[in-house]
Amino acid sequence: MDISVALGGGGAKGNSHIGVLRRLEKEGYQIRAIAGTSFGGIVAVLYASGYTPAQIEDLFLKVDQTKLYGRRPNEGPALLGLAGVNQWLDEVLGDRTFADLKIPCAVTAVDLNCGCEVILSEGPVKDAVLSTIALPGIFPTFEMNGWRLVDGGVLDPVPVSVARSLARNLPVVAVALTAPIGEPARPWGVPMPSIVPRVIADRINRLNVAQAMDVFMRSIDIGNRAMAEYRLAVDKPEVLVRPAVSHIELLDRVDPREVAQLGEDALEAVLPDLKRAVSWPVRLGRWMGVKA
Repeated sequence: MDISVALGGGGAKGNSHIGVLRRLEKEGYQIRAIAGTSFGGIVAVLYASGYTPAQIEDLFLKVDQTKLYGRRPNEGPALLGLAGVNQWLDEVLGDRTFADLKIPCAVTAVDLNCGCEVILSEGPVKDAVLSTIALPGIFPTFEMNGWRLVDGGVLDPVPVSVARSLARNLPVVAVALTAPIGEPARPWGVPMPSIVPRVIADRINRLNVAQAMDVFMRSIDIGNRAMAEYRLAVDKPEVLVRPAVSHIELLDRVDPREVAQLGEDALEAVLPDLKRAVSWPVRLGRWMGVKA
């Protein structure tokens, strides 16, 4: 039972991807290709590198989240840096390239120079990850090959078409982490490392500029949800998984085990759809160009 997987972006929500992958393996599905955006890109690359879902969960459990967002010399303008993330990626990915990965893998980013999506599936894996997680304004852009890259979720929150291109004729299981359209946009606070005392963080978030950013970011969130729905409607994954993670903010400190369980629960809910998607009549029709 071969499938391809597309993992969407969502910051700390992305720990739910671990549970989805783990449950897919338990059910006997073989992931033959994987694509990801933002946090989904991190998980996709780790999985394609040969890490098991349990090992990925262990990596996230052990990482010191208070040390991830320091700034490196010469980083561009952003609220936070990626010094700790860069060091962590060196430890877990080293100098791997996409050619070294166990299965076909790609991550997405957006080039600010051309306003277009960039699919990264060649060269150093670490550079691709730093590109796909570059949340606009929050983390620095990543520059390479003449591109000025930011988070791929700007244009493609769940890279279904990319996953499909990596493994033609295989059903795509897409994992979307965006909240449904119509759900109220959650209040936004200035992202700060957890070492900042809560009283100071609260004062900063009461500033007029912070409240203005709250309105702006809520609006962006609603637009991002709509973009996700439009892309899913166009790209039509065979199976759509939606973990119940809308209560989690992008940079929340979470227990990866608890969020991963939400992914397992969500996958269990769509098992009937998945079994149908990989059935021989449906697969034969797909190969012959007939809609299921």
